[in-house]
Amino acid sequence: MSFDIALSGIQAINEALDVTSHNIANAGTYGYKTSRANFSSLVAGDQPTGVKVGSTTQNIGLSGGILNTGRTLDASINGAGFFIVKDSSNTINYTRVGIFNTSKEGFLTDASGRKVQGATITPPSTQPGAQGDITIPTGQIPAVVSDKVNYIGNLSADWKVTAFPGAVTPTTPPDPSTFSMSKATVIYDTLGGQHTLTQYFGSTAAGSVSVNYVLDGNLVGSGALVFDPANGQMTTPAPDPLTTNGSLPLDLSALDTSDPVLWPAFTSGAKMASTPININYTGTTYFAGEATTSTNSANGYASGTFSGVDLAKDGSVIAKYSNGQKQPVGKLTLATFPDEGSLTQVDDTSWVQSQGSGTPLVNFAGVGMTGSLNTSSLEQSNVDITSELVGLMTSQRNYQANSKVIQTESQMMQSLMQAL
Repeated sequence: MSFDIALSGIQAINEALDVTSHNIANAGTYGYKTSRANFSSLVAGDQPTGVKVGSTTQNIGLSGGILNTGRTLDASINGAGFFIVKDSSNTINYTRVGIFNTSKEGFLTDASGRKVQGATITPPSTQPGAQGDITIPTGQIPAVVSDKVNYIGNLSADWKVTAFPGAVTPTTPPDPSTFSMSKATVIYDTLGGQHTLTQYFGSTAAGSVSVNYVLDGNLVGSGALVFDPANGQMTTPAPDPLTTNGSLPLDLSALDTSDPVLWPAFTSGAKMASTPININYTGTTYFAGEATTSTNSANGYASGTFSGVDLAKDGSVIAKYSNGQKQPVGKLTLATFPDEGSLTQVDDTSWVQSQGSGTPLVNFAGVGMTGSLNTSSLEQSNVDITSELVGLMTSQRNYQANSKVIQTESQMMQSLMQAL
């Protein structure tokens, strides 16, 4: 009987050594969770008959250290949760390894080639949609015509009052003696062609500033800004940063750009915005001293080709294009479980849902019980090498003890047989 008990002990220790060795071998594996062999007794009736490894459990809830990688498509989870991926058999897996790539088919995938799951975003919308594969539009994005210009600055109250706008012909910019400042802004037509819209500012009276608009060297409109001379704040147009108030409309929709001499920058068929361009001056002031410009920008852009993907801290997948534009095309979701320790392991760093784990709760990073994301970083293994080496020594002593029992049992049997 003692021989069988000691033999079962040796077999169980060998299984435990396999678990320990596997932990040590994966000490450098991202997202690996340490395993532990749990011993249990073998009993026949009321009599103990040996020992076995009754189960193997993983310490899934203990996070590993965070390693900064500098790679924009790496991510680690700070807290509870798992990345959701779908394998080639359409089985949903859960992992803590956030090494992501863009596949040639246009999907966001993990290091094992599984499709990353999340909420889809279809530009130009920025709102997350249905849960599913995150697709990356790797082609070309179309041009967007400019219909807004933002200008904020200080138009100096010290400017000399002139007869501006003065005599201006459609093909001649304003006479430099009639304006005090000019600012150029790049705007785009319907085909993505670039054009220069120049604003010529001149003071026509105390608190009054006229503006002439010249597009590619041709006068296309004018307007007037009125300020309260007592406090330097703009009164006309009435400023409001939340609406088109504070804007002067510039209608370019009726321009005949077919003349290549007047409009050499226009490609055949290209048009400006079909609605007036709103030039917003909200925030512009009229103080004495130097004239300054803090904002001078327009919306719209030329067409661009896909150049890469970044991952934002909120889990948004940001596609980048050669024209400098960025747009969200998806948003990662994370899963938490009532009992994550009961998940079924499918490989060293992945699990699937089990009856014991409960139904996953899917949320965006940082929402509810879901942990936040650390970008450009990865979670390391939670293996404690010191503890594993101590476990190896303990297993060695146990192995020696069981071997001694077998040796002693063998000697006793030999002595018994010699005595007969």
